[in-house]
Amino acid sequence: MNIFRKKPNKETHSLKLGQKGKKAFAVYAAIALSVCSFGTTVFAASDPLAVINNLSDFIFGLIRAIGMILLGFGVVQIGLSLKSHDPSQRANGFLTLAGGVVITFAKEILSLITGG
Repeated sequence: MNIFRKKPNKETHSLKLGQKGKKAFAVYAAIALSVCSFGTTVFAASDPLAVINNLSDFIFGLIRAIGMILLGFGVVQIGLSLKSHDPSQRANGFLTLAGGVVITFAKEILSLITGG
C-alpha cells in the first residue's frame, strides 16, 4: 500500500508571515502573557464550611443543568415517538424524562432522605 509513503516529486514550502501578521502576533502574545502573569491573588474565606457549601451548591447546579438537558431530550423523544408511532422510542423517552426529573431534583431528594 502506498498510502503513507511520501512522494519524492512534491516540494514543501513554509508560509511566510507578513509584517502585519508579525505585529498582530506580537500584540496577541503580549496580551496573553500579561493576562497569565498578572493574575489577582485569591484568598480563602475565613469560614471553611462556607467554602464547602459553595462548592456543594456549584456541583449541584451542574447536576441540575444536566438534569434539565435530559428533561428536554426526553420530551423531544416522546414527541418524536408519538409522531412515528414507535413504542420502544416512547418507552425510552419516558425513561429519559423520569431520569431527568430525578437528576434535576437530586439535591432536594437527598435532603428529604437525610432529613436535612
